[in-house]
Amino acid sequence: MSGDVLINGVPSEGTIPVTDSSVVRGDGCFEVMKVYGGRAFGLEEHLDRLRRSANALGIELPKRDDVREWVVATAAKNDGGLVRVMVTRGSSVPGVDDPSNVIVLGHPGPVIAPSTRLYPLEAPWHAGGVDWDLAGAKTLSYAPNLAASRRASEEGFDDALLISTEGVILEGPTFSVAWVVAGVVETPSLDLGILDSITRGVVLEEAERMGLEVVEGSWRLERPAQASEVMAMSTVREIQVVSAIGERSFEAGLVTSKLADAFRAIVT
Repeated sequence: MSGDVLINGVPSEGTIPVTDSSVVRGDGCFEVMKVYGGRAFGLEEHLDRLRRSANALGIELPKRDDVREWVVATAAKNDGGLVRVMVTRGSSVPGVDDPSNVIVLGHPGPVIAPSTRLYPLEAPWHAGGVDWDLAGAKTLSYAPNLAASRRASEEGFDDALLISTEGVILEGPTFSVAWVVAGVVETPSLDLGILDSITRGVVLEEAERMGLEVVEGSWRLERPAQASEVMAMSTVREIQVVSAIGERSFEAGLVTSKLADAFRAIVT
């Protein structure tokens, strides 16, 4: 992996101390950027969110210019792939004084299917709108989300749709969702504690630019059941058709197609 990994700006084989908090506690934050034409899309927005996550965790980051330089260098060698930035707290073992690390990793992205089928799943670990110290932070601790994805697979679906303990739609384990009802684009609002997705933000801006009404709010599963089309949005997926939520099926729709084309035009 030499040449694709930088740790604190230094080329590395990708090794960190086993006493690091990211290994022992899953304590840290991260960002993932997709590379188009050798450039990381939404770099400044991702760096902004990384800073917010690190601040929420109380981890001091290096200078922004340094992190940007490391991402730019890694993206240039990983066209069409992903650049992952991971920030650790350093040692969490008493008596060991390892510093925090900023790991910049370039790697290929997964193959994304044209559509996905989602299994609604209650997410008791999700704050669901209750304000707390790490609300909206993109932390390394993704074990509950990944467990949800595995559970969805066991149930015969492609991924999960997370629902609050009060029955409110939140997001996917690694993506945002939106749907179209009577020509209006609806999506769960950020005050539910969901991730402030960079892709979601771009898509909603493009929808408004097209003259579509966009409403952010709080809905139960009954609402997307009334939709003509549903979409998943993320750095890796871009804009993906959701063909089913539970037993309710959806067709690929014109709004999703137009938004996907607009997003592709932006990134290319």
